Amino acid sequence: MIRTTVPTSVRKGAALAGIAGLLVLAGCSAPADAEGNTDTATSPESTTSSAPSDDAATDSAYKDGTYTAEGSYQTPETVEKVSVTLTLAEGVVTDVEVTGDPQAPETKQFQGQFIDGIADVVTGVPLDELKVDKVAGSSLTSGGFNQALETIKEEAAA
Repeated sequence: MIRTTVPTSVRKGAALAGIAGLLVLAGCSAPADAEGNTDTATSPESTTSSAPSDDAATDSAYKDGTYTAEGSYQTPETVEKVSVTLTLAEGVVTDVEVTGDPQAPETKQFQGQFIDGIADVVTGVPLDELKVDKVAGSSLTSGGFNQALETIKEEAAA
């Protein structure tokens, strides 16, 4: 057996360096429950969901009414379009209708799923907080929806 001897001063220095390293790392880490997850839309079916806030309802930056706009998005096969009609009351979406004209068979399926699920995602949500990432497994249609949404925001701006 080979035994090596490390001087006590080297062992103490290494121990102090290790403790100092742990303290530095502890100071850099986030608290375990740091403000929670700020992403309010974590559902796999939808990434937009939040209750209307009182501020949005009383200090709306948008005029009440019904607005329609079109948006387009790229699929692997072609460029697809959707038409979005939103009804706003005090800056909150009270009704939504999406129509599409799918060109590819896959698009027909995904647009249909998106159209079937979009009302549950956007109704009751303030327009300022609205951005859709994925609805009922359809993520590409969201791009066209969000494009139309930006046009509606511009038109509805008070």
